[in-house]
Amino acid sequence: MDDYDHLDLDDIDFAPVEHDTQRLPLLTLDEAHDLLRVLRTVALEGGAAALEADRLAREIGARIPSAD
Repeated sequence: MDDYDHLDLDDIDFAPVEHDTQRLPLLTLDEAHDLLRVLRTVALEGGAAALEADRLAREIGARIPSAD
């Protein structure tokens, strides 16, 4: 199990979306896990994108079921 159970989705700031904006299709669960692995790798490697990758990995990880 991941360590994101403590996150409350109501406490996360989501980007504002206009009401007439069409949302992108959802990722499959496998795609979401692939994206999460890439973000975690970028976060661990450091560099300019590491903090944003870590933030996104935490937000995505809180929304998808564990791969285990």
